[in-house]
Amino acid sequence: MYASGKYSSRGPALIPRMKTKHRIYYITLFSVVLLGLIATGMFQFWPHSIESTADWTLDKRSVHDAPLVRLTLSSPIPERGDLSCRMHTCFDVYRCGYNPKNKIKVYIYPLQRFVDEMGVPISSTGLSREYNDLLSAISDSDFYTDDVTRACLFIPSIDVLNQNSLRVRETAQALAILSRWDKGMNHLLFNMLPGGPPDYNTALDVPRDRVLLAGGGFSTWTYRQGYDVSIPVYSPLSADIDLPERQPGPRHYFILSSQTAIHREYRAELERLKEENGEALLLLDKCSNLSQGAASARKRCYKGQVYDYPQILQESSFCVVLRGARLGQAALSDVLQAGCVPVILADSYILPFSEVLDWKRASVVIPEEKLSEMYTILKSIPHRQVEEMQRQARWFWEAYFSSMKAIGLTTLQIINDRIYPYAARTYEQWNNPPVVKWTSVNSPLFLPLIPPRAPGFTAVVLTYDRVESLFRVITEISKVPSLAKLLVVWNNQNKSPPEESLWPKIGVPLKVVRTKENKLSNRFFPYDEIETEAVLAIDDDIIMLTSDELQFGYEYFNYLYTYKMPGDIKNWVDAHMNCEDIAMNFLVANITGKAPIKVTPRKKFKCPECTAIDGLSLDQTHMVERSECINKFASVFGTMPLKVVEHRADPVLYKDDFPEKLKSFPNIGSL
Repeated sequence: MYASGKYSSRGPALIPRMKTKHRIYYITLFSVVLLGLIATGMFQFWPHSIESTADWTLDKRSVHDAPLVRLTLSSPIPERGDLSCRMHTCFDVYRCGYNPKNKIKVYIYPLQRFVDEMGVPISSTGLSREYNDLLSAISDSDFYTDDVTRACLFIPSIDVLNQNSLRVRETAQALAILSRWDKGMNHLLFNMLPGGPPDYNTALDVPRDRVLLAGGGFSTWTYRQGYDVSIPVYSPLSADIDLPERQPGPRHYFILSSQTAIHREYRAELERLKEENGEALLLLDKCSNLSQGAASARKRCYKGQVYDYPQILQESSFCVVLRGARLGQAALSDVLQAGCVPVILADSYILPFSEVLDWKRASVVIPEEKLSEMYTILKSIPHRQVEEMQRQARWFWEAYFSSMKAIGLTTLQIINDRIYPYAARTYEQWNNPPVVKWTSVNSPLFLPLIPPRAPGFTAVVLTYDRVESLFRVITEISKVPSLAKLLVVWNNQNKSPPEESLWPKIGVPLKVVRTKENKLSNRFFPYDEIETEAVLAIDDDIIMLTSDELQFGYEYFNYLYTYKMPGDIKNWVDAHMNCEDIAMNFLVANITGKAPIKVTPRKKFKCPECTAIDGLSLDQTHMVERSECINKFASVFGTMPLKVVEHRADPVLYKDDFPEKLKSFPNIGSL
């Protein structure tokens, strides 16, 4: 019995061959799918922007081409600003929601031309250059969105920077008909020149419901703390005149007054100070012999002598900023740009961005009634502090005042920090200029991200041959609960350490390391015996510290001192046998950008057994060299990283009359 089957030259036909028309169909289908995948991939990787179609820039949208909106007499008017508004009552934070970047989204309304029933515009100037720069900067930032449904904050394209150019009622009506107005909830207005004659209110007079106001002249009566944002009055001279940064230090004049429209009583008081202090004070006024115009705005005069403004501000250590008709003055921005320390006399004035900026570091605020004492007050400020304030003043201008972009983005960042407080910028980020670091160290986080080999800290004691004092220090340090190991660095190559039986008996390992050369830098060498992350470096004559005070704090920077110290600082220290402690403070301050904190009461150094031969600090030239080394180190670092600090931290209850057993650190303060 045979099975029948069909054969061909290609073998048995087990699977029927596809018909030609079907084969063409599937080939075509496959080609279409393949082309679709290729097109999708090209679209994904081809440069494009999702939100580029509705960018807010004046180049793309001219005011003259904007649609016309006619207001009627019956158009609604918002209520006057609610003084009780706070972020939790007049701002809907739930609109902002959660996003991975912790950034609010800001929507800018499209440009519109608002006119009344007679066709008269609501503003005499339309859109100012400053407001256009502000809106353009925001539209180019990470805050911007053109999707109104994603927006957390809304900014009208109605320019209210200068109230003098507005029709108050009609401007309020224009705000009320905005599509997302909702009684001003989550809306932001920028105003720098509020009020008008004769009283000059310190906040915008336009009725605005619950709007969040960024204002340039707030007083304590109109500022809603934690809701409004106090902003500077922008100075147009910032864009027109480039003042190169001047190094901090003494200037030709001690005090300078350059404002032209101050009250006659204030001018009379300044003239009296001028008579008392002579050339130390320069009192300028408007030039009467020049024609009015842009050129005259950049000139100031004193007894017929003409000075260039604002260049003359760089010639003074302190510059007076007095209140005028309005509290906020553009002169403040000019003074900061010049690196001159502003002396602000404007009672109840809310300083710009005072929510985040520490103005004590960059200015002197004096009550108006103490204008007569101004010279005495300023003379009491140390020269070093004046230089730090000059440097800080200039940096404030560069970071927050120099342009409408800087002012606008700073305002949005403050609001952003309120909404996302867990991601807010720190005090240091707002107030500390960028730290100048040497190129060999990019980050202070140079240590491996692994746990230390041992908990607690290692005490490294540098000694030469003061054995009695050394043993006392060892005995005291051994009482500290957190001590893990004690390392003695024997710096005397001509004398051997004491025998093992003579050393104090302590409860932690004690290791003696003999050095090959007598150098002060040996105290900061990262020895292999150090297994803890924290190290306490101490001399053999520091016998006034108690175990409680030693337990109170410690930190690790030996690696940087040994291998990454810039310039020839380490060699200088070893050659002069001095200033290693100052060098370490320079290093830590430069890396962290922070000042040291004094944690215990001040005590006098006591070492009754020390002689002039034993102690380096007893040499008469020792303190002279320490002044020289500060100047030396500052020149190597390129800046003065050490900071003026007026702060101390003490354990709770250390001075209170409580039983000793209830105190964690009972011996702090005792000798």
